[in-house]
Amino acid sequence: VDVCIANEEDAKDVFGIEAENTDINSGKLDHAGYISVARQIAQRFGCRKVAITLRGSLSASDNDWAGMLYDAASDKAVFSPTYRIHIVDRVGGGDAFSSGLIYALMENMDPEDVVNFAVASSVMKHSIRGDTNITSVAQIKSLMNNASFDVQR
Repeated sequence: VDVCIANEEDAKDVFGIEAENTDINSGKLDHAGYISVARQIAQRFGCRKVAITLRGSLSASDNDWAGMLYDAASDKAVFSPTYRIHIVDRVGGGDAFSSGLIYALMENMDPEDVVNFAVASSVMKHSIRGDTNITSVAQIKSLMNNASFDVQR
């Protein structure tokens, strides 16, 4: 696997790797814990990059949402801004993150833009009913570059 895409539950349940000082139910997320998880996944499986979604549950309908991209060669991680989102439909949010990440990597965006594009894609999807992210690259980039984090369609 060149690029592993996961979340803290996947890492814990599948690999037994837990993000320290993190409680997703209270919304407490520790960046150092996620870097450690990504580093362990990369070392164990030889992944070049590890992308992790960071969801802080405020309620069933309101979450903080962000992402991280770790590069094994440089041992560096970049984090997206955290969006506070009201969820219209959660189904497809992870798929939108993954497809946004893959698109941004294929477009050779810099690492920060890669994770920012992936997270913005996922944020847009959380605001759409159904399991398909019906947004354009321009709409995702607009959200990605909008400092107020307002979803605009």
